[in-house]
Amino acid sequence: MSYVHPGREYLRDSRYLTTRITADGRDGFPAEPGRYRLVVSRACPWASRAVIVRRLLGLERALPMAIAGPVHDERSWTFDLDPGGRDPVLGIERLQEAYFAREPGYDRGITVPAIIDVPSGAVVTNDFARITLDLSLEWTAYHRAGAPDLYPAGLREEVDAVNEVVYEDVNNAVYRAGFAGSQEAYAKAYARLFRRLDLLSERLTASRYLVGDTITEADVRLFTTLVRFDAVYHGHFKCNRRKLTELPVLWAYARDLFQTPGFGDTVDFDHIKRHYYLVHDDINPTGIVPAGPDISGWLTPHDRSALGGRPFGTGTPPGPVSPDEAVPAGHGAD
Repeated sequence: MSYVHPGREYLRDSRYLTTRITADGRDGFPAEPGRYRLVVSRACPWASRAVIVRRLLGLERALPMAIAGPVHDERSWTFDLDPGGRDPVLGIERLQEAYFAREPGYDRGITVPAIIDVPSGAVVTNDFARITLDLSLEWTAYHRAGAPDLYPAGLREEVDAVNEVVYEDVNNAVYRAGFAGSQEAYAKAYARLFRRLDLLSERLTASRYLVGDTITEADVRLFTTLVRFDAVYHGHFKCNRRKLTELPVLWAYARDLFQTPGFGDTVDFDHIKRHYYLVHDDINPTGIVPAGPDISGWLTPHDRSALGGRPFGTGTPPGPVSPDEAVPAGHGAD
């Protein structure tokens, strides 16, 4: 749930359910394989972070995943991709039902990602920023052999600092531009976004990754906005100073990550476009979903390996995507 401030600026409702799933269960929810269900939509950038981190860490068996359809109404995300329109484990048609099981009359955003306690059918948390950190820190007993350290102890302060500016100036700035209620609010968000993209380009000119020489949480958070940029943010949200493909450093950086196992193999461009262009009918009242852009460029050489770096540090890439979680043929940059 988000809204436009009286100053005509878009504000995100950040009143999340912040209960944590931890190794010691101190909030009442211990990390247990098979107990919980991660509900996502491939369309949503915030949920896509969790999808990527879960795959990189090899938590597919420990934390099963439910994929909601790309289009929702004012009530909730739905499980229309599943037979009969119900999640086969939770038995519900709408994610809203799991929120109401946690808090009857819940009046905040019915958001993804959300982790559901299967025995009770209730949401444990939808705190997207904390979810991925806890997957790295609290679920270590269930990480795959060779899982990367996405939140290294010695770099956390720097990762946190980068994450903060990326969230404010990139991840959320595209929404501030797209949902601005005045020309002034739009111009402010637009300027903030491209100023930060210029600074990130400078940072990444001589460094393969945002922090250190391996993939970290910071790269995951920036990637999910960059991969949606030309498909939806450039046109739909009017973030049109340049396309990502016209920003050489960021375009090469994004392709490098896309071609890294765990990133591009989770991206569904069809779901992304259908979500933004169909759900945001105030911005796109015709409901026409653009045919483009051409996404074949995502698989072209990036030449970023010349900068050094080790994507997974001392670890290894994740294995192939399981067939039941694979992006349908033709929905990614196949």
